[in-house]
Amino acid sequence: MKVLVVEDDAGVADPLIEGLRRNGFEVEHAITGTQAVAIARECDAVLLDLGLPDMDGMDVLREVRQVSEVPILIVTARGDEADRVIGLEFGADDYVVKPFSVRELSARIRAVSRRRRVEQPLQTERVQVDRARRSVTVDGAPLDLTAKEFDLVAVLAEEPGRVVPRQELLSRVWDPVWHGSGKTLDVHVSSLRRKLPDPALIETVRGVGYRLVDDDHAAAGGT
Repeated sequence: MKVLVVEDDAGVADPLIEGLRRNGFEVEHAITGTQAVAIARECDAVLLDLGLPDMDGMDVLREVRQVSEVPILIVTARGDEADRVIGLEFGADDYVVKPFSVRELSARIRAVSRRRRVEQPLQTERVQVDRARRSVTVDGAPLDLTAKEFDLVAVLAEEPGRVVPRQELLSRVWDPVWHGSGKTLDVHVSSLRRKLPDPALIETVRGVGYRLVDDDHAAAGGT
């Protein structure tokens, strides 16, 4: 997922960009509103500061909304209720007041992206996921999945081929602040694989996480 960080203060932007990359995001950076408007439509989500050198962030929000429905999270020190209301009415998907943790912000990015995409089916060469109906088919055949198994497939299918870290899967499928055993994830993946016509569709990357093989040939050696 490509995230655009619109922030002119390097002291804020640099650690934020580094943290987002550690959490699995590809990051673009804009330091002006003009730059943000030009590239926002090429990204999957936008983190928008309101205090920019060339134009007010609210104006950036309005201009982006004229050309794109990309999820936009306002990230700002302005915490007044009036600013929150205006931002949301202008089309922001979320409003985050500084200071914040990168972990919370990452969860919010994924949450607004899921809400935006919830009606859109996901599809690879072999796997089709219909989130509205909570159904999965592989090679045209429907699967009988539990709720957690479906959620696992849906997360993996959002970015086929990307290795989804274990912590991200635990956070998104179980709880944003997961304190339980990591074996829970392994047990559910094993159960899910037994229901797949080709278990190697879900590949283990040891010490990192899992990925959904995104072509019509499952990866050799997946476990």
